[in-house]
Amino acid sequence: MSPDLPSSDTAVAVSIVVPVRNEAENVAPLIAEIAAALDGRWVYEIIYVNDGSTDATAERLMAIMKQRGNLRQIRHAASSGQSAAVRSGVRAARGTIVATLDGDGQNNPAFLPDLIAAIENGGERVGLAAGQRVGRKDTGFKKIQSRIANGVRNGILRDGTRDTGCGLKAFRRDVFLTLPYFDGLHRFLPALVRREGFEIAYVEVTDRPRHSGVSNYGFFDRLWIGIMDLAGVWWLIRRKKPTPVATEVQ
Repeated sequence: MSPDLPSSDTAVAVSIVVPVRNEAENVAPLIAEIAAALDGRWVYEIIYVNDGSTDATAERLMAIMKQRGNLRQIRHAASSGQSAAVRSGVRAARGTIVATLDGDGQNNPAFLPDLIAAIENGGERVGLAAGQRVGRKDTGFKKIQSRIANGVRNGILRDGTRDTGCGLKAFRRDVFLTLPYFDGLHRFLPALVRREGFEIAYVEVTDRPRHSGVSNYGFFDRLWIGIMDLAGVWWLIRRKKPTPVATEVQ
């Protein structure tokens, strides 16, 4: 498949959303890997959401956009966080299926086809395919924090997911847009998608070190700052009522 932008008569099947902030050195290698994973398999677009970067991220993206017609850039005037960046990308997406991955290179795009296929093969019952990391490359301290945060979350929400922090996910765009939005939404997608009556597919993925730079989205809020979000999601689940079956009377 040509990397050129699909014509107006060609429907985009899959949108890849990549939230980034100050990831200039990681832009080109990651886009090349996404293309290698998806070219010839789907009509797709890549949407980078530039979350208020102050380095050369915007310029690097603009240069590649001249060569690759299916690359788009959505830019936040100021950094608004990862959940806001993902939401901006999903709202701009033209594909019925959206896949996300982090822009630092730790998420391997080679797993994107498995996630997308899990949505396609799951039919209407599967609303989210979630990557579950194995062989994580984080420090021991970060692994312990993540294990505690995931344990607390799963103990309260019973979402059946051992790793919600993995950026590799795929979902139906319309399902995502029905979810209540709040800062930190991306950490609770399995619980919220289950709340809407959909099932979750899980795909094991291999973690790897970031290509360059340092983490831009904080890790400590996964437990401590996220406590209020956790309480809010628990409340949303408890207050969920069945959606009534509505028909128009002729």
